[in-house]
Amino acid sequence: MRAGIGTFAILLLSACVAVSAPVERVSEPEPERMAAPAPPAPVAPRFVLMGEAVQGGVLMGTAPDGATRLMLDGQSVAPAADGRFLIAFDRDAGPIARLSAMRGESVLVTQTLAVRPREWRIERLPNLPRFGQPSAEFQRRRGPELARIAAARAMDTGAEGWRQDFLWPVTGRVSGLFGAQRIYAGEPGAYHSGVDVARSTGTPVVAPADGVVVLASEAPFTIEGMLLMIDHGMGLNSAFLHLSRIDVREGEAVRRGQRIGAVGATGRATGPHLHWGMKWRDARIDPQPLTGPMAKTENAPGN
Repeated sequence: MRAGIGTFAILLLSACVAVSAPVERVSEPEPERMAAPAPPAPVAPRFVLMGEAVQGGVLMGTAPDGATRLMLDGQSVAPAADGRFLIAFDRDAGPIARLSAMRGESVLVTQTLAVRPREWRIERLPNLPRFGQPSAEFQRRRGPELARIAAARAMDTGAEGWRQDFLWPVTGRVSGLFGAQRIYAGEPGAYHSGVDVARSTGTPVVAPADGVVVLASEAPFTIEGMLLMIDHGMGLNSAFLHLSRIDVREGEAVRRGQRIGAVGATGRATGPHLHWGMKWRDARIDPQPLTGPMAKTENAPGN
């Protein structure tokens, strides 16, 4: 009996120890946490420019998203609703221009433009004086003419022709280059502000792009003769000088390729030709880069 009781006590003690002993737990590994993706780097605002910054040339572009206006060397430029814009550089523009995109008064981005210089045709006439004194009649008439031209150039008609590929208003022999200049006895004369195309009187002249007529002279101006001016929008306008006839009226919207007048020799002209001048705001520009090479035609003299 003693042996039985002792054995029972030992077994009972072992069971108690077994029950009170801690249970070892095997912990499962925590699932690996995926790193959160880094936020995309913000895209720096930038201009999209088409063309080349060059003296006497134009540059098309698209403004950065969010830009409400542009600044070109201190001039405010309003882009179109789709962000497109046009700027231009005078014949004598300096080597550097700065273009900024603005949102309100905050600058989004500024881009420095290197303006390529051009070589102009210079003719030196050392023994010829520049010009004589203008007559009293010329001086009387010239002031009102210049005022009317300035008022026409200041008009903003909202035309969209600046977006188009430009046509030559007339084809023929190019008899005068934009930017050419004569030096009279060491004194520079005014440079040639447009392109001259020689054609016979009465040759039709067409609109190079859509626009609105902002000046159609009823009588010849002293220098320009019968003068027609078209606003193409975005500050860009065309002037057609020495016409024999004008076929449109002020305020009329014209379409690219529409007949607007005819070649003549009115005003200060030595023979029948079309003088086509272009300006962007105050900058005189060369029409030829806008049109590309002139298409040859069978009836164009010199082709």
